[in-house]
Amino acid sequence: MPRQFFNFSVFLFVMYAQAGTFITYVSLFFAARGMTAPQIGVLISLVQVMRIFGPNLWGWVGDHTQQRIKVLRLTALCACFAFVGIFFGHSFAWFFVVMVALNLFNSAFTPMSEALMLAEMKGDLSYYGRIRLWGSIGFIVAVMIASYGLEWLGVEAFPWITGAMLLCVLAASFRIREAPRTEAPQPAPPLGPVLRQPEVIAFFASTALAVAAHTSLYVFYSLYLQRIGYSKPVTGAMWSLGVAAEVVFFYFQASVFRRFNPRKVILFAFAVAAARFAMIGAGAGSLAVLVAAQLLHAASFAAHHSASIMAMQRWFAGPLQARGQALFISIAYGVGGTLGGLFMAACWEKVAPEAVYYAAAGLSLAGAAAAALSFRWEAARPLTRT
Repeated sequence: MPRQFFNFSVFLFVMYAQAGTFITYVSLFFAARGMTAPQIGVLISLVQVMRIFGPNLWGWVGDHTQQRIKVLRLTALCACFAFVGIFFGHSFAWFFVVMVALNLFNSAFTPMSEALMLAEMKGDLSYYGRIRLWGSIGFIVAVMIASYGLEWLGVEAFPWITGAMLLCVLAASFRIREAPRTEAPQPAPPLGPVLRQPEVIAFFASTALAVAAHTSLYVFYSLYLQRIGYSKPVTGAMWSLGVAAEVVFFYFQASVFRRFNPRKVILFAFAVAAARFAMIGAGAGSLAVLVAAQLLHAASFAAHHSASIMAMQRWFAGPLQARGQALFISIAYGVGGTLGGLFMAACWEKVAPEAVYYAAAGLSLAGAAAAALSFRWEAARPLTRT
């Protein structure tokens, strides 16, 4: 593996270690500080809300300045400063401000690193899975270590653990360099003509529905397991098991995509997601059912994510690379994650905790329908490349 790809692997390892630990245990931290379930749902939804605006801002800056690595390093530094506020919070309003500031800056991490990595690959995605899996490994390692740390030290150790990881993200950003340009920079073309294509609209709708379904995990899974009576180490193990399945898929994804095109993989992933969430809703009292459901993360998330990245290259490449990745994050994780988080919070509060996962299964089926429409409309006319 080229040295630059090793540097990307290090960055993804620490980035997902920090993000995974934060999203897994921040709900427990907020609960310990006196926040109610609806307040926790709103606070965690801000992770997704800022992904609506932040990635597009940083993607535009990165594409127009062609200084993506400087954007990545600056936002990592600012995120560290913003994170300090979480140490001093005790009110909903304070945590609201901190979450807005923190997630405005760290919303740059994924689109900038993905754009830099795809530019380095120059269209050859054979290394993508082998690099991306290190993010998943970082998630597993950090979540498991943090679970025992929080069990031993208490949930008040949460800011110290995740803050130290964020400093590692900043340090790792200085290992990455900008991909050398093989041609003179050209003005980035407008996005409008691409975004007006119905197949693109339907594709992004399907990704938003996929992430909306997965907010049942991102926002409430830890609280759900705690409510049933599982310990923090068991909760951490369930998160880690899901991501371990993800790692296996990323390692072997080249073989999968040699046999199946991204369209088939996406539709299969949605079908698996619907089954997975129904299992969590109906059988979470059984550890065996939880284990089986978490293993399905390989398809419901990892396969869907990789297939979506590949499908997007048909519309967003070259000078649109950063903004294409930013749109993916903004629409899927921003819009989909925000609306999904609020919807799931309402299901939890007004219906029942298990209703969250039945709703997620329904959203997965809706996502499959949107994806099928996208593929049908795309096949109905010649491909328009950017």
